[in-house]
Amino acid sequence: MPVIINNIVSPLGMDKESVISRALRSVGLSTDKTVKVGLYKTSLDARKRNDIHYVCSVYAELRDPQEEKRVCEKYSSVNIAADSSVTPVFGSSRAEGRICVTGFGPAGMFCALLLAECGYAPIVLERGGSVEERTAAVQGYWNGGRLDCRSNVQFGEGGAGTFSDGKLTTRIKDPLCRYVLERFVDFGAPEDILTRAKPHIGTDKLRNIVKALRERVIALGGEVRFNTQLTDLAADGRRITEAVAGSERIPCAALVLAAGHSARDTFEMLAEKNVFLEPKPFSVGVRIEHRQQEVDESLYGRFAGDPLLPKGEYQLSARSREGRAVYTFCMCPGGSVVPAASEEGTVVTNGMSEYARDGENANAAVAVAVSAADYGSAPLDGMYFAREIEQRAFRITDGVRAPAVTVSGLLSGRATVGGAVSATYARGVMAADLDKLFPSFVTEHLRFGIGEFARKMHCFGNGSALLTAPETRTSSPVRITRGSSMNSLSFDNLFPCGEGAGYAGGIMSAAVDGLRAALEIMSRYAPCEKSP
Repeated sequence: MPVIINNIVSPLGMDKESVISRALRSVGLSTDKTVKVGLYKTSLDARKRNDIHYVCSVYAELRDPQEEKRVCEKYSSVNIAADSSVTPVFGSSRAEGRICVTGFGPAGMFCALLLAECGYAPIVLERGGSVEERTAAVQGYWNGGRLDCRSNVQFGEGGAGTFSDGKLTTRIKDPLCRYVLERFVDFGAPEDILTRAKPHIGTDKLRNIVKALRERVIALGGEVRFNTQLTDLAADGRRITEAVAGSERIPCAALVLAAGHSARDTFEMLAEKNVFLEPKPFSVGVRIEHRQQEVDESLYGRFAGDPLLPKGEYQLSARSREGRAVYTFCMCPGGSVVPAASEEGTVVTNGMSEYARDGENANAAVAVAVSAADYGSAPLDGMYFAREIEQRAFRITDGVRAPAVTVSGLLSGRATVGGAVSATYARGVMAADLDKLFPSFVTEHLRFGIGEFARKMHCFGNGSALLTAPETRTSSPVRITRGSSMNSLSFDNLFPCGEGAGYAGGIMSAAVDGLRAALEIMSRYAPCEKSP
């Protein structure tokens, strides 16, 4: 197995070959002892503005396996590379019915892909349209047209991540993360996602990747049915026997629920079917926009604008005396704030960047943590809490534009917009008093958080920064609770996974969760046909 040589400091501008040479020398190796060598990860360290540099990891496959063992034992900076391959264990039972996957976001896509590649011919039920159809519907809405409640930023092929920055960062430490990155590259993602510490694909590239992955599933005998929503379940004791989509009833041996965090009607249907659900903490807040140049200056100082540096991005957090967390989330360098509603009579915001991240503004969610103590202990109370905010945003504006205010306006209690930062929200913004939109504890903590963040980054102290509201889809407000074998507590062959089930947060962790669901299903059933 290759070894990973970590913590190699690289000044700005150092070429790849020099970094690799420095890494090998640091552990007493030379290139003639290697079979294969290359960059593994690069991470920017900008904590000291007068000493901005990269910290790199290098992988090296050595000719002598004993040498690999020796350097790992001698140097604490060296470790064996984690195996990124997937090795399913196949069950022997014949599946009575189809393996059904509900939702074709990251969890559903990677679950269906692995099942298809291993000969299980899954059927995918996706309530929204294909990425081509969905993109047209979203653009129509952004241009001032009517919301398509079937295909929108939340629903459709690729899930909510399709209209995002395409971030592939995650806090989970799972060897399957590398597998997910490698598969994204297989389907057309830039190879640099394998080496960046904070990889991203961008919404423009992600759409083509999603389509290519779908075509692979279909080529292997799977089905992907768009505009087909799971509307009911039929069960016999602790087993789901049929997935119901409108008038169609599909016999299923296993049902994967990868419905996404915005599938509110699906949550209501599950509650009616007595599927065990729990309320889950999540967060609500706003999208803050700064000029990207100002973000870069806050992070890089005099090095801002250096072409060797990436667009500046940040992740900030604070905790009030009451113990409530405020944090930034889903930061989109060079991006835009986008209309993201999925229900009539609501306003919802999200952030998006293309791969180049070359827009004038940067944006991020500034989110305030909420829990059952704020909205009630019934399983769906958090969902209704978020919906009420979204509906209130619709009522206090003209139903088209989003409520917005400058940072100075929020701090002074005046509804003001306009200034150095231009709004990117496609349907336009309208000056609004956020104290009339959110519960008081939310606006109080937004003020607190922005004040704390200004101590770390001077751009947060700019009163012209713009806040557009509401950001309510940070994560699922519901958990579809499951046991150690990944199945629902209520049904043995119902597998909740991904963000909507409350077990992931972002593209990477959702994809990994979908893979784990597929592996569990494969351990129970034999393939329905030989793998190609």
